[in-house]
Amino acid sequence: MPTESDILAIADDVVARARAAGADAADAVAVAGTALGVSRRLGKPQSLERSESTDLGLRVFVGNRQAIASTSDFAPDSLDEVAARALAMARSVPDDPFCGLADPELLAIDIAELDIAVAGEPATDTLVDWARRAEDAALAVDGVTNSEGADASWAQNAIALAASNGFAKSYERSRCSISVAVLAGEGTAMERDYDFFNAVCAEDLPDPESLGRAAGDKAVRRLNPRKAQSARLPVVYDPRVARGVLSHLAGAINGASVARGTTFLKDRLEEAVMPASITVVDDPLRRRGLRSRPFDGEGVAQRRFEVVQGGVLTTWILDSRSARQIGMQTTGHATRGTSSPPSPSATNLYLEAGDATPAELMADIQAGLYVTEMIGFGVNTLTGDYSRGASGFWIENGTPGYPVSEITVAGNLKDMLMNVRAANDLEFRYGTDSPTLRIEGMTIGGQ
Repeated sequence: MPTESDILAIADDVVARARAAGADAADAVAVAGTALGVSRRLGKPQSLERSESTDLGLRVFVGNRQAIASTSDFAPDSLDEVAARALAMARSVPDDPFCGLADPELLAIDIAELDIAVAGEPATDTLVDWARRAEDAALAVDGVTNSEGADASWAQNAIALAASNGFAKSYERSRCSISVAVLAGEGTAMERDYDFFNAVCAEDLPDPESLGRAAGDKAVRRLNPRKAQSARLPVVYDPRVARGVLSHLAGAINGASVARGTTFLKDRLEEAVMPASITVVDDPLRRRGLRSRPFDGEGVAQRRFEVVQGGVLTTWILDSRSARQIGMQTTGHATRGTSSPPSPSATNLYLEAGDATPAELMADIQAGLYVTEMIGFGVNTLTGDYSRGASGFWIENGTPGYPVSEITVAGNLKDMLMNVRAANDLEFRYGTDSPTLRIEGMTIGGQ
């Protein structure tokens, strides 16, 4: 496999080839990766996969026109061919007055030490053991009757970016994960649930047994669900679904949506969009963060943002192109693959923890809904209208009680964001993370 220095040299080389072939400007991203994954079900191995891959994407500019070509072949002849192909396409596409490389003064100079890569590939037996322990623990939960299996995986990637504006840097990142899903009950009364965890370093993973027990307990607890009565009541989102609310916020402040005017928050910059107690952070420099990186997809230096500070929306999520469209400066949020141009995207996005425990957050709810799973995607990003299928537990006298399913939760994201309260149970495990959230005045559709 090519090393980190190898792919940086290749990215720099293909940019030079593109310039020599006639490009006014160019950049290239190169990736070399290794992945290992195992799965098992009901005590038997299901799969063992190991892969090595290389990929390179070259973006060229001819005036105000850009095009991208990619290849997995790093041989010199292939690099010449990909440069020629990209240039031919660039000369045929319409002008884009907003495309172009990042401004040189915004480029990252130093590479921050983020501790996002662990040297060495784990032994296959280690991953097999993780999956075995997770599934065995889940199947040992009283009431669990079947398994959809357990998986364990590891991956490591070297990423390099070189551009004709003088940028040429690289970094490595790794990730490991454990997941397990099981079923409880019999016949048509079965229920399914799961648990999983992602981390940069294996030492940050919980023990597999705790994940397995959690998945089993969740599945059993969902048995014999009822239908809820339609009402307008408080809704409490479990952290694994609360992050969806945060994702809707991220989509609404994405620079591409702002530039098109297709977001319900398009005119709300520097205005209160959430309660004063709420702060939302995007931090690409968080140590061991799942989406941490020392520079963005255009080489722009990274920094921590309080996207929402004291309830006030302080920034959009911008790359260079979307920033130019609205007359602003990139926020360093460009993300890209090898076959597409940069686009804006959040990194380690999280809603800061509040002061109350989840139990205290629900203590005064006489009737309400605790949501543990969402179904479908009924969200209108232009108007903020929100309606999604849900299941979870009915809250009675401040405590989640019997399971409920086949219900809908509806509202408008403008109102939802302004009526949110956060518990103190924030945990970093998804990349977009939230503590338990309580939202007032939601419409629950049941029987």
